[in-house]
Amino acid sequence: MLGSFNHQTEASVSDRQWSHGLAPPLLMMGVPIDQVTCQQTISIVDQMVQSRHPHMIATANLDFLALAQEDESLQSSLLDSDLVLADGMPLIWMSHLLGNPLRERVAGSDMVPRILALAQHKGYRVFFLGGKEEVLSEAGKNIRKKWPKLEIAGMYSPPFTPLDEMDHIAIRKKIKDARTDVLFVSFGCPKQEKWIAMNFRELGVPVCIGVGATIDFLAGTTKRAPIWMQKTGLEWVYRTCQEPRRLAKRYWRDICVVLPGLFRQYQNYKSYSPNLPETRDLQGKTQVHRNVSYQVVTLPKRLDAFAAGDESLRTAFDLKDVIIDAQATEFIDSAGTGRMIRMARGAKEQGGQCVLVGAQKTVLRSLEMMRLRSQFKEAVSLEEALTIIDSCT
Repeated sequence: MLGSFNHQTEASVSDRQWSHGLAPPLLMMGVPIDQVTCQQTISIVDQMVQSRHPHMIATANLDFLALAQEDESLQSSLLDSDLVLADGMPLIWMSHLLGNPLRERVAGSDMVPRILALAQHKGYRVFFLGGKEEVLSEAGKNIRKKWPKLEIAGMYSPPFTPLDEMDHIAIRKKIKDARTDVLFVSFGCPKQEKWIAMNFRELGVPVCIGVGATIDFLAGTTKRAPIWMQKTGLEWVYRTCQEPRRLAKRYWRDICVVLPGLFRQYQNYKSYSPNLPETRDLQGKTQVHRNVSYQVVTLPKRLDAFAAGDESLRTAFDLKDVIIDAQATEFIDSAGTGRMIRMARGAKEQGGQCVLVGAQKTVLRSLEMMRLRSQFKEAVSLEEALTIIDSCT
């Protein structure tokens, strides 16, 4: 169900040191895409493993955006992810339309070999879950040739069954018994994202990442597009030529759903933005008031990418409840929405509440367009917000 973050005890929640200093994610049609580079991602994975807290990473492309429009549980899984990578050049291009360009493509098929190199260097144990047995076997041979000192904790291809019919307990036991540090899941979208969201906290594996067809690339059963096609965003053409029956229809659906959706998001921002001057002084920055158990975040008049990136907007990890005072906010863009969603995620993960106070129609319209309004409780005043928090304790 959308917005159904799993609550954890305080002791089991990571303080996410790796996230300090990261820009807010870009919200594209209700899916958060993080502003990270390949180099940053490898560093973050390393910090995640060292933290020993469970984390989920997703590698999103156009298909994710298209599927998430009608699949609430997939959108919930992506909102629940610690990191969502931009796996596809079209996402990079389209981010320019929303006024907060993503820095670079971070493809799962590029990241997995780098993570394997990191794991070999640091002695991290990796586990591969999913894919056909013969493909896993070939991938294992190639991986051992290239990274001979890598500690492969296990490789397992469970029976192909629907998500609700899988033996989750037995699969978790295999992974736990293998003392896994990094888990690569290859069930395909949206099954792999949903499986990870259902299991990663109980597994306790520091890094769980959905990798799609990367196992096939490692096995050599599927060839990647030439570098020039990857860089120019034409990899999908190459993949379609490889599997026309399976992929042609999917890519056409993605284009028909995502392009109009992003254009509507762009039009929504443009319709409210022109008459608002951009605030770049101290008065335009967010104010945060912290109490014993809650914090009040007062948003500026214009919550754009500049304001959303302000460090004063970062909420504390040790306080459960967050009150977002949006009474003065007249405009919010994709980055501003991303920052608010991260606040909601943090509060709910701590077992607290995130209450949105006095939001104007422009803010509510942006949240509704991306099906995110349910992530917040709503109040008309700070007093009512405190009453909501008190009633939930």
